[in-house]
Amino acid sequence: MSKKPANNNLPSLQELQQLQRNLPKLPDSMDPQKKRLIYGLLAVFAVIVLIIGLVYVSKNGVDGLLGSDTTTSATDEEETTVATETLAEVKNPYKAVDPATALAPDLATAKSELASLQVKDRASKAGYSRDQFGPAWDDVDGNKCNTRDDILRRDLTNVRFKVRTHACTVISGTLADPYTGKTIEFKRGKKTSSAVQIDHVVALSNAWQTGAQDLTAEQRRQLANDPENLLAADGPANQQKSDADASEWLPSNTAYRCTYVARQVHVKAKYKLWVTADEKKVMERVLNSCKDTNPTKK
Repeated sequence: MSKKPANNNLPSLQELQQLQRNLPKLPDSMDPQKKRLIYGLLAVFAVIVLIIGLVYVSKNGVDGLLGSDTTTSATDEEETTVATETLAEVKNPYKAVDPATALAPDLATAKSELASLQVKDRASKAGYSRDQFGPAWDDVDGNKCNTRDDILRRDLTNVRFKVRTHACTVISGTLADPYTGKTIEFKRGKKTSSAVQIDHVVALSNAWQTGAQDLTAEQRRQLANDPENLLAADGPANQQKSDADASEWLPSNTAYRCTYVARQVHVKAKYKLWVTADEKKVMERVLNSCKDTNPTKK
């Protein structure tokens, strides 16, 4: 933890009280109308100062207003310096996400599921927002860890956790990135966490435009947090993908394309979403190019 100096741009409580005592009294001979105007302006000024003080306290605490130093909790940038432990050292770890959720169905199943999907044009994006899919990284499986940390724990190796979080808060680890084929060292922090992001294999915006509008709020919440639809991936690659479907974006790592498409097909079949004609053509082409009958290992 670091010490943060008090903000000296605002007066302390003692200074405000002294200022109030030192306000000049208006002479009795002054015109009553002018007196009322001046007192009214002073009252408005006092209200403004009070509002500023309340906002400051809400952000910095009472100690900052009183002029004393305040201690801040560890920030994202400081997370890499906190005490950590390996899974072997964790006492009573919370339940982990099933590693099998990182896999996709075998080739025959993927082709069968693709054949079952409806083919339609994308619906309007009107009404879409991330909120339509519930709170981000909600703990839908009830294991007391948020979904983002669940997927980091599943997909990274050499994982270290923040102590006393029961193997929930992932501080660092190594990702064999499926989208680019690169090896990425993950370190939790404001400037470093974005190197590894959690991708929705079927992007939520795409899902909204291909049938998720008709799902219930709970079904959309499950879709957004379903480990089968989530994958730790290279941050820039995830940003490049955005909400593209398979006809618009595929991983640059060609060795992973069969698995990627099979997972997309499976998620769309699971939640009864549809595909566009162009999307289905690309999916069929990719699956037909797979030489292994079970190419869908992570």
